[in-house]
Amino acid sequence: FMAGVIWARYPVFAGAVLVLSSQLVLFVSGDVQWRFFNAPERGSISGNFAMLPGATRDETFEMMREMQRATEELGRKYEDEFGTNPIDYVVAEVGGTTGRGLAGSETKDADQLGSIAIELIDADLRPYSSFQFVRELQDSVRRHPMAETISFRGQRQGPGGDALDVQFSGASSETLKAASEDLKTRLAQFGEVSAVEDNLAFDKEELILDLTAQGQSLGFTIDGLGRVLRHRLNGLEAATYPVGTRSAAIRVELPAGELTADFLDRTQMRTAAGDYVPLADLVTVTQRTSFSTVQRENGLRLISVTGDISEDDPARASEIMAQLEADILPDIASIHGIDWHLSGLSEQESDFLSDAGLGFALCMLGIFLTLAWIFASWTRPIVVMAIIPFGLVGTIYGHAAWDVPLSMFSVVGLIGMTGIIINDSIVLVTTVDDYAKDRGLIPAIIDAACDRLRPVMLTTLTTVLGLTPLLYESSQQAQFLKPTVITLVYGLGFGLVLVLLVVPAFLAMQEDVARQMAGLRRALRATYKAPGLAALTGVMGIGLVMGFTATMGLAVLTGSMHPAIVSWLPMLADAPAVLASLAAFILWAAVLTLSGSLIAGVMRGLFSLRPRRAAVVADEPSEA
Repeated sequence: FMAGVIWARYPVFAGAVLVLSSQLVLFVSGDVQWRFFNAPERGSISGNFAMLPGATRDETFEMMREMQRATEELGRKYEDEFGTNPIDYVVAEVGGTTGRGLAGSETKDADQLGSIAIELIDADLRPYSSFQFVRELQDSVRRHPMAETISFRGQRQGPGGDALDVQFSGASSETLKAASEDLKTRLAQFGEVSAVEDNLAFDKEELILDLTAQGQSLGFTIDGLGRVLRHRLNGLEAATYPVGTRSAAIRVELPAGELTADFLDRTQMRTAAGDYVPLADLVTVTQRTSFSTVQRENGLRLISVTGDISEDDPARASEIMAQLEADILPDIASIHGIDWHLSGLSEQESDFLSDAGLGFALCMLGIFLTLAWIFASWTRPIVVMAIIPFGLVGTIYGHAAWDVPLSMFSVVGLIGMTGIIINDSIVLVTTVDDYAKDRGLIPAIIDAACDRLRPVMLTTLTTVLGLTPLLYESSQQAQFLKPTVITLVYGLGFGLVLVLLVVPAFLAMQEDVARQMAGLRRALRATYKAPGLAALTGVMGIGLVMGFTATMGLAVLTGSMHPAIVSWLPMLADAPAVLASLAAFILWAAVLTLSGSLIAGVMRGLFSLRPRRAAVVADEPSEA
């Protein structure tokens, strides 16, 4: 069988590339999803709410009872449908929040805050997730007219950050708040999104002062009046002086008894002429709800809108994020004139993939240099490491078979699987080199593959059989480890075939390339005395490179074919760009090769007709 593999080494390699391409298509087309972190299923749910300023304690109790009613009703519904009430216990309170809490709750009146903490039964006792319970619960709660924010959130474990975290910047606080409310309204259409809230809450009553005509005529400004009022209300630091190793300050403040409710009505302001005028004659005062704190980053006002996305359907979660980035956020940014940036888990995912890519590149470089030192060759490590991309065959196939998305745990499994496959490949190549010392290369490859069958199979089977029980583990607490197990089991299973088939085919192909390179060197030495043939060879090589760039290279980079292909070959106009470009390149290479061969034949004929000067060597045997 191995003799047949070596004889059909190019079809074997083409088949391996075809299988790899078919699996990559599953990932590119979205049949196999990517999810950065697959969190284990938890049963803790927290619901928090905040009432609008001015809401009474009784209205807060009404909102809390509504959340209790929705929870109990949903529990009875699940009991009728699945036979077991999923609620283990519920704790509701007024006067505070639970779990993560709400933004701005520390500045609100305690009577305007409430929460409900729900603990579900063990995940193995229910055929649904906590995300589904949260989704139906938030749809069941009837919003109180005085409720400002209602947020339900399931407990998460793993990397910090929210599944949905959008940061708006580049405008006033009021504009950013309007943009966040617009985003929350649009996200309400997705039942998979919960706990949508922002960190800029209306949690402060502020007074807005506007100058009257009299105030303007007397030379007052809003900034000047605000500065004077701030000093009268908060005090003024008049001087500082040292006291030993420390410093002390002298502050001038109004007596506490004068800061009463009618302070603004009886406040007098001094004009430039020295006269005192009542503040009420200088400004008009309006009252509104505003923000107690404003976040800034790099000098820009910033507001974050966070939320949670259900992980029950990874394809749906990816679809929501794609729609958010492509349509919703650009539309909101154009309407309100703001900038947006995705943070949270999305930002951590980008950082992880960037760091993982850099680490993988450095790791591959280290492996290549080590193997080059061990084998004393620059080409042998390429044969060993060429097996690495084919490890994705089993990984993607296994995730598709189990309907499990790829995650960061799959990357961890790939690292372990790559090490084992490379180890098997190194031992196989080393055995081939040892056998090749006293026999031909092809017999050495065949004998080495046969002799390494049992060790490679035992290495694979011990790992695969040891992980199989975890692969079929049905406990919800073990599901987040399944991507790693699938990667190892299926990756090593396919790796067994790849190491014993593809690596020997690579070795035989490398020998073919070595012979071709040796022939090329001899041809270049032969054409050294024939500059015309050497120039023809160089022109043909440049022509092939330019033809590939103008056909396949353009199609791969831009997805479109060169206009000249359509004009010269109109029958390829309706074909896919890559296939049409490939056909054009093959035709160009055939024409170029045929033309070069004809020209070379003519040149060889001309060179053979040139008269040669006979060399006569006396009394010495000729060297035929």
